[in-house]
Amino acid sequence: MTAVYCGYCGKELAGADHAPCAKRLRVIDPPRFCSACARRMVVQVTPAGWTATCSRHGEIAST
Repeated sequence: MTAVYCGYCGKELAGADHAPCAKRLRVIDPPRFCSACARRMVVQVTPAGWTATCSRHGEIAST
């Protein structure tokens, strides 16, 4: 089974409470860690939104 990681703190989602992290991601912050590999992402925030890029898994963006 492949591990899934928290986009805010970078720790595995299984076995820990990530409700505070999920709240921050929904309301304020872009993800800082890749949910597939837990690598730190390069994040750029602009007035129009944000982009986060993982060196292995590519870019995600706000809508």
